[in-house]
Amino acid sequence: MSKSAEAALQELFAAAKAAQANAYAPYSRFKVGAALRSESGAVHSGCNVENAAYPQGACAETGAISAMALAGDRRIAEILVIGDGEALCTPCGGCRQRIREFAAPTTPIHIAGPEGVRSTFTLAELLPESFGPEHLSV
Repeated sequence: MSKSAEAALQELFAAAKAAQANAYAPYSRFKVGAALRSESGAVHSGCNVENAAYPQGACAETGAISAMALAGDRRIAEILVIGDGEALCTPCGGCRQRIREFAAPTTPIHIAGPEGVRSTFTLAELLPESFGPEHLSV
C-alpha cells in the first residue's frame, strides 16, 4: 500500500473511531462507527443510534451514507466500519444494500477493530449478484 493510500485509510479509521465513540447504544452496548470517502474525496461518518423500540435504530453505515447524501455526494469510493470484539463487524444485509446503491462492485469495504483494519472486502464479495439501480428503468 502506498504511503498516500495508507494515510487515506488512517483518515477513515480515525473518523470511524471518533464516530464510534459517539454511538448511542444503551441496549446492545455494541457501538459501531463508519466512515466513507466519497468520489469527491470528502469523508463522511456515522454511528449507530439505537431506540427503545428495538430494533428500530439506525446503523453507522446508514448515518455515514445519509451524511454523504446531505453533502450532495452520490458515490462511495471506499468505506470503513469499526466495532469492538473479536468477530469482524461487517455491514448488515440492509447496509450492504444501502452501500450498493452508491458504490461499485469493486468498492473496498474495510473492517476494523480498535487496533486497526482487520480485513478488506469488495462490495461484490459481501453482496454477490446484487440488485441495483441499473436493474430499474429510471
